[in-house]
Amino acid sequence: MVYQREIQIQTSGHKDMHDITGDVARVVSESGARAGIVHVFNVGSTGAIGTIEFEPGLQEDLPAMLDKLMPPSRDYGHERAWHDGNGHSHLQATLLGPSLTVPIRDGKLLLGTWQQIFHLECDVKPRRRTIAITVMGDGRIA
Repeated sequence: MVYQREIQIQTSGHKDMHDITGDVARVVSESGARAGIVHVFNVGSTGAIGTIEFEPGLQEDLPAMLDKLMPPSRDYGHERAWHDGNGHSHLQATLLGPSLTVPIRDGKLLLGTWQQIFHLECDVKPRRRTIAITVMGDGRIA
């Protein structure tokens, strides 16, 4: 069985992080899958998906670390081509990646106690993001 839904999130721009664990869990529940995987994908090249302990300190630390590795002020080739100020955004999103796969066991996400699924906006301006959530599984208990 394959079940797919999309969710929309509105971001406020660079460094805005959203906990989407509840949204993903809801789609898994709607699917009826008892065992399998769920794939979560950011549609667009300047947003990222991952897992983290979703707490204020790490919500600050992750974007700060990315800005140190790929600072907004650097002269990127992308800037010479497009002049849109978001060369670092593409690189940061590429480093983290646009997607995540999580196992499903007994109809629930197999995540650690302090592990949540996040979306991080790497672009310099607010965006309305589409997140594709695809469940692949069956109704049997793993």
